[in-house]
Amino acid sequence: MAEPGGEEERPLLGSAHNDCPQRQALPALCDPRRLAHRLLVLVFMCFLGFGSYFCYDNPAALQTQVQRDMKVNTATFMALYAWYSWPNVVLCFFGGFLIDRVFGIRLGTIIFSSFVCVGQVIFAMGALFNAFWLMEAGRFVFGIGGESLAVAQNAYAVSWFKGKELNLVFGLQLSMARIGSTVNMNIMGWIYSRVQDLLGSTGHSTLGFTLMIGGVTCIFSLICALILAYLDKRAGKILCKEQGKTGEVIKLTDVKDFSLSLWLIFIICVCYYAAVFPFIGLGKVFFIEKFKFSSQEASAINSIVYIISAPMSPVFGFLVDKLGRNIIWVMCAVVATLASHIMLAFTFWNPWIAMCMLGVAYSLLACALWPMVAFVVPEHQLGTAYGFMQSIQNLGLAIIAIAAGTILDSRGYLFLEVFFSACICLSLIAVVMLYFVNHLTGGDLNWSAKKREKLQKLTAAEAESREKLRRQNEDDLAKLQPKNDFSLRNRYLSRLGAQVLVAKQFFPTEDIPIKKQKKSLSSHKQYIGSYERAKFIPLLLEINLAYNLKKIKTKRKG
Repeated sequence: MAEPGGEEERPLLGSAHNDCPQRQALPALCDPRRLAHRLLVLVFMCFLGFGSYFCYDNPAALQTQVQRDMKVNTATFMALYAWYSWPNVVLCFFGGFLIDRVFGIRLGTIIFSSFVCVGQVIFAMGALFNAFWLMEAGRFVFGIGGESLAVAQNAYAVSWFKGKELNLVFGLQLSMARIGSTVNMNIMGWIYSRVQDLLGSTGHSTLGFTLMIGGVTCIFSLICALILAYLDKRAGKILCKEQGKTGEVIKLTDVKDFSLSLWLIFIICVCYYAAVFPFIGLGKVFFIEKFKFSSQEASAINSIVYIISAPMSPVFGFLVDKLGRNIIWVMCAVVATLASHIMLAFTFWNPWIAMCMLGVAYSLLACALWPMVAFVVPEHQLGTAYGFMQSIQNLGLAIIAIAAGTILDSRGYLFLEVFFSACICLSLIAVVMLYFVNHLTGGDLNWSAKKREKLQKLTAAEAESREKLRRQNEDDLAKLQPKNDFSLRNRYLSRLGAQVLVAKQFFPTEDIPIKKQKKSLSSHKQYIGSYERAKFIPLLLEINLAYNLKKIKTKRKG
């Protein structure tokens, strides 16, 4: 009789997951399978990018102060945005690859959050020491972590939320990020004034201390990254999931396999954001010069895009979830953005109208465009795809930032607005092409939400059927699996009518490990003499059978 813990208690083939701890009833807030816990994770997920987005637009919120205190022109000032973007031309792509293959989501998020904190500190130290090159270096380090952190944030979202929830989650993430940008636009000037009152004068020291205070938000985001890592690791243990196990191998050469639809999404992203972020970076002075706004009024209207984006992003995310038709929503957003830039360039209408329209369009595009990546690439390539999307976006932003500063210094704001309108036109052309390519290839980018949900259910049912069939085939193969040579000989001899006296209890070599065989066989020396001779019993039986058959034939002849 087998002892407890023996071979009989081991899990069957394909039941390795039985090693996981048994599921216990947990409070809803502590159970990763429950909605309450996932919403808690979503809160930290949203705050993960708060500090990065807050500090990204520090130069825009302090454009006048930076140019005055550091004594630089507009082109040099815009280099602060270019230095942020340059490292991400490469690192965003490899950031996604590192998240997928090397660090994993948890460690990668912590590393990238640390780069954001260190970069902001260096940026502030450059202002304190009146060294603009050090400020540029700080923005470079800040950029190393900033966009890669956004990739990690997207990967977390896809890991915790699936299907129709995804658009809403992206909208909430963007909403919280825009709250950070809005607070930055409206509070950094006030902080600068308070620091100026404490120091008694303006100058690079005042600017440096102001930027250092802004860096506190980056520390807050780093804390959120640590909490997220703990919660994700805990969920992995409870749900018996291994981090980074995608089931397929990711190769850097996967980029050449990206579909035409995905490349068109990349073009839309680059051309659209190239006409939004650089405009906001230079918008404060634009409203002061063209519309004669005060500094506070200019900061307020320049931040209206982010103010609108904060509450509208989850609304639009929910709307896109319910209705689908992502390409149509993207097209509407691009057309509205083009109309906004034309109004700002060629009319003196109240700029609040154009900026509010731009804010609505910006929110809508983000909620409809980014989730489309998950529809056209396999899940194991999502980190790489999002990383590459961020990478080429930053390439465009770096080039456009330098070009925008140069155009503004040499030609003025009218030519700059025409330039931004041309970028939006390119984005519109790419959207139209994406619509027809998706239609011709039978893609699902423009499906309704009901149709997509129906297909997902059908796909899940087919996958379940294939899994059941696979398990049934494994069971059938296990039943048909041949036994060892000794068992086959005994079966053959028994069918011939020969007497098989060598029982399993004499030769327990089939179910007992090798180390125990000698000990077991030694107790049967009265039957077989020794263990070495036992190995020849099957051969002796065959010889005996052949002898008996020969004897029978001889009698028949006689």
